[in-house]
Amino acid sequence: MRALRAFTRDDPMSEPVLRIFSYLPNPRVWKAQIVAELCGVEVELVGDNPGELMKWLWDFDARPMAEEERSDASPHARISQRGFSGTLYKTDAFLDAHPFGTVPASFSPDGACGVFESNSIMRAVARAGDASVGLYGKDGYEASRIDSFLDANLVFQREAQVYLLALRDMTPVLHERMAGAYSFYLDGLERALENHAYLCGDTLSLADISFACDLAQFLGERGAQKHLDEKGLAPVTASEPRDHPRVYRHLFALTEQPAFAKYFGESLDRARKELVV
Repeated sequence: MRALRAFTRDDPMSEPVLRIFSYLPNPRVWKAQIVAELCGVEVELVGDNPGELMKWLWDFDARPMAEEERSDASPHARISQRGFSGTLYKTDAFLDAHPFGTVPASFSPDGACGVFESNSIMRAVARAGDASVGLYGKDGYEASRIDSFLDANLVFQREAQVYLLALRDMTPVLHERMAGAYSFYLDGLERALENHAYLCGDTLSLADISFACDLAQFLGERGAQKHLDEKGLAPVTASEPRDHPRVYRHLFALTEQPAFAKYFGESLDRARKELVV
């Protein structure tokens, strides 16, 4: 069993502002890690690959469980409802902090406060970091505009999650629904980038970071094209970058910046070759 406990920066004197528990790798967690890099703070990341995470105790002090601990008689046994199948092991304290019981799940340093949903986790890191970096806008109006993009991104993210989990058994109805959600979301981003270098103006913001991580994850669709071919369906992104050239130029430019590249690594190499912009 491979467990991971990692920090954003190798600074033994720095205290993490947030502890995050998740399956790994997870582009949604990259949002918080990128913000931590840019804002000069540290987050602690604890987790494992999705298959192994079913063997963990989900808690502020999350850990792999011994085989004899994992049974339906355990007081922590819960029937999984989203993203996993079978039995998961979650403490009452975990569910108090995370009432929806999902990951990524983050905690304040003392474990008293749970923060869930990747955009909210990202915002928590930004608030704890150097505000002068400007990732959350210079005033309440700019922050609210950034939130508007994050809300739109969340709607896209929810549709994408359902779609990606169903790629092996795709239906024409679900494919059409995802294609509509994708076009609506990227059409708006394309307009936002017509006269600006970034989504909310001329400087990098949380909106750009969230967008890059979630669109990059959605491009995993192209790696499962054979399943769509079997159903006579084309990838939702098949017409790109023709339909949204600004969006894809923006994605690839962002992910080449050092704070992004550290996490994206080679994950977009295939998309860069296929989606020439």
